Amino acid sequence: MPKTVDAIDRRHAPGRALWLLGPAMVAGVAYLDPGNVASNMTAGAAFGYLLVWVVVLGNVMAWLIQYLSAKLGIVTGESLPQVLGRRIRRPWARRAYWLQAELVAMATDVAEVIGGAVALHLLFGIPLLWGGAITGVVSMGLLLVQTRRGARTFETVLIGLLVVIAVGFSFGLFFAPPAPDGVIGGLLPRFEGTESVLLAASILGATIMPHAIYAHSALARDRFAPSALIPSGETPHAASAGLPSTTDAAVSLEDARGISTPRLLRATRWDVTIALAVAGTVNLAILLLAAANLAGVDGTDSLEGAYAALRDGLGPLVATLFAVGLLASGLASTSVGAYAGAEIMHGLLRVRVPLLARRLVTLLPALGILALGIDPTLALVLSQVVLSFGIPFALVPLVALTARATVLGAYRNRVATTVAGVLASVFLITLNLVLLWLVFTGG
Repeated sequence: MPKTVDAIDRRHAPGRALWLLGPAMVAGVAYLDPGNVASNMTAGAAFGYLLVWVVVLGNVMAWLIQYLSAKLGIVTGESLPQVLGRRIRRPWARRAYWLQAELVAMATDVAEVIGGAVALHLLFGIPLLWGGAITGVVSMGLLLVQTRRGARTFETVLIGLLVVIAVGFSFGLFFAPPAPDGVIGGLLPRFEGTESVLLAASILGATIMPHAIYAHSALARDRFAPSALIPSGETPHAASAGLPSTTDAAVSLEDARGISTPRLLRATRWDVTIALAVAGTVNLAILLLAAANLAGVDGTDSLEGAYAALRDGLGPLVATLFAVGLLASGLASTSVGAYAGAEIMHGLLRVRVPLLARRLVTLLPALGILALGIDPTLALVLSQVVLSFGIPFALVPLVALTARATVLGAYRNRVATTVAGVLASVFLITLNLVLLWLVFTGG
């Protein structure tokens, strides 16, 4: 007799609750990419504890955004680019939307490849251009793990790298903890000139990354696809007849999975909470490490200078672990970025490009910057600003879609959730407009 949802659901409870965690951990890797490192290190070195509040606020907003993205993927069985690809009817509008999303994904690649190249240069003296190429090749290997071994193995590898990142960037605080009064004072929202606004936009762009929004919906879709949850030979019963048309697809998907959607959503809330607790803590640790040890120190406006200052001030062990964390950050996040870019193209244009060809094309801008000798840290910070301007194009549709019963049925957002999403969108868009005004007026 075919198993019902409740019957199959018992296979996963309660001892296998941890088995449902993972997609947010992978998406969380994007919150610890080299762009985050450059933005937070620069902010701490240039302004001390001034922008602590930006990191905290960005992480709170990121929790809501990543949960909504995962919920969309779980309930609909589609990624955000897929849903938008179906709903944007005009081909030119769909291509225009794809172009901006693709540029954001390429900006992500710039940050991640450059970060990996800088780390390899600091650790082994490898020239930046060759380091960028090596980072790109290793990211290809990680992507092959995802395509050949499945989502679970991919998650395991990236979570391992996440642990390395966390240790590498947080270790220095045990040797030089920040001043408590400075941290508390940094929670008061304020700016000090155009550069602080630029860095705030950079931090938010690196924290609430558009490609992570696109990727998380796809990661949740793939991780909880029926084929990934139901052992061979088990055939859940079909959806019950007579249900409202807006819920038929969701109920059919739930039955095919053999695990209830509310259970998946509860697990996802824990998944997102844990992932962003880790990412937020590490991001804050990076800024505090710079604020406590690099503020006012000459030459710390670059990753190389920060590494040298940490080595001279806290010792070679702290500096080496920092560089190892930066390398793990570049390798892990560039694979997530490539995954997101492929999903954006497939969902919006319904086109799949061979992975090798796509990876080579998206590597070119980063390798070009390295070949031209442009300051890597400056390129990292500016790439995060580009990401910040891409946030509204991902966030506004996400909030709008997850608020609609025609999309999520009974799982649509509550009013308070939608209001919170709208406020986050308004804040981010306003910050970008203020940044533009300050830059172009010289304010």
